[in-house]
Amino acid sequence: MLYEFDQQQTQNFTPTAPADATDEQLMARIQERDEVALTKLYHRHIALFRTVAGRVVNNAHDVDDIVEGAFLEMWNRASSYDLSKGKPLGWMVTMVRRRAIDRVRRQQAYGRAEERMRLAAEQEPRAGWHEGGRDQASTNERAAIFQRLLKTLPEAQSLAVKLAYYSGLSQREIAAQLKVPLGTIKTRLELGIRKLKAALVSIGDAEEWSLA
Repeated sequence: MLYEFDQQQTQNFTPTAPADATDEQLMARIQERDEVALTKLYHRHIALFRTVAGRVVNNAHDVDDIVEGAFLEMWNRASSYDLSKGKPLGWMVTMVRRRAIDRVRRQQAYGRAEERMRLAAEQEPRAGWHEGGRDQASTNERAAIFQRLLKTLPEAQSLAVKLAYYSGLSQREIAAQLKVPLGTIKTRLELGIRKLKAALVSIGDAEEWSLA
């Protein structure tokens, strides 16, 4: 089976009351774009999904986010489900657990980037973000401005930019670390840098910076 999960765990959460349709029947209806079937499946197994996500992350808000995101993914990818590879519950639990693990990895990568950025701001910003020959006060001011601008970017773009410039990673290295396609990383960097340049122009500071 490709959709694997601890069978004992799923049995512990199996509803005891008779259901009007099996998981397989509900999944077939979901594949036909039946939103009512998705809602029924959600309420039937919500306790299990929350438990699976909660074992990976420790934040209740993250758990809710992960489960809701997983169900949106289930809805969008329902056509890819194959009964011959396993039961719907195993497929769904695998999806929830994978999203929870991805959330933890992103948070860890973001935390490492934030720490590197903090150290760089406290010591000496990396070459490439500013022209040399400036005094330390001016340098620190530009670093603070840049940190504020980074926070205005979407999280995915901000993280890619930080890893590229503060950590010195190549696009391929960033893609490998975040487990994201190389083309996606290139797009995130291009969009992020374009927005940063526009923001710097708007505050009249564009010539103070060098963004490749």
